[in-house]
Amino acid sequence: MPFAIFDGPDLPYELMLCGRTAGPVEADNGFSLVATHGLDAVASADTVIVPAFRGYLDGAPEDAVAALRRAHERGGRVASICTGAFALASAGLLDGKRATTHWLCADELARRYPKVQVDPTVLYVDAGDVVTSAGVASGIDLCLHLLRRDHGAAVANTVAREIVAAPHREGGQAQFIERPPTPPTKTNLSATLEWALTCLDQPLTVAAMAAHARLPLRTFARVFVAATGATPNKWLNAARVDLARELLETTDATVDNVARRCGLGTPANFRHHFHRSTGTTPSEYRRNFTVVRF
Repeated sequence: MPFAIFDGPDLPYELMLCGRTAGPVEADNGFSLVATHGLDAVASADTVIVPAFRGYLDGAPEDAVAALRRAHERGGRVASICTGAFALASAGLLDGKRATTHWLCADELARRYPKVQVDPTVLYVDAGDVVTSAGVASGIDLCLHLLRRDHGAAVANTVAREIVAAPHREGGQAQFIERPPTPPTKTNLSATLEWALTCLDQPLTVAAMAAHARLPLRTFARVFVAATGATPNKWLNAARVDLARELLETTDATVDNVARRCGLGTPANFRHHFHRSTGTTPSEYRRNFTVVRF
């Protein structure tokens, strides 16, 4: 497990790449890195950044965990990128704190470390002396944030321009999360769910869905939650937002038209529900995810 360490109060930072021992470190992508320092440097650093690492589901090795704890106990700042959060969690540094990781791994982080308040929707979380970020690209957002904390917005913006990155990205990780609106396996409600997906542009009600399923309303609501993990209204809203995302990505339809086609009513109501679900606006989402057609 390599550690990237920034040490020193002034720019430029003194960067050290550390491993459990000094020497070559093989990465999962086939490249090899050379760690110039071992864990002693980690324990004495001002800031420790833990990247994604192999075997994160088993937690970090105990000697690495001990080094992270020592760094934190002596007042060092500890940060993680992607699944590096599992190392911080295994060291107990995220207990009682809000944190994030890649959205694909967020449920597992929450399951293995129930004391951590996992937020899968954001790009990074600053908990003061512990900072966590989402997927790999979010590590850039995290590092620019640390620069803003340490040296102000002007310095961070200058660095962002030099590396051709946005000084601050709009929205969070939620806009990247895939939420299939139908359950992965067939249920007694599958026909009703599939029917509902064809009627999203209509004023579809829970009562209409219950009638289609030929169930009393209260029974339908109970069975629906058991089958999908969500209430009918929440499922409908998620399905409508998913349709809106598809339309924004693949068509030139106006926001007003998308709002009508996905059944979210007025443009204002559409923007409200879309932002609450994705953390960004429909227009910003379209700029980020429009499918380029050749």
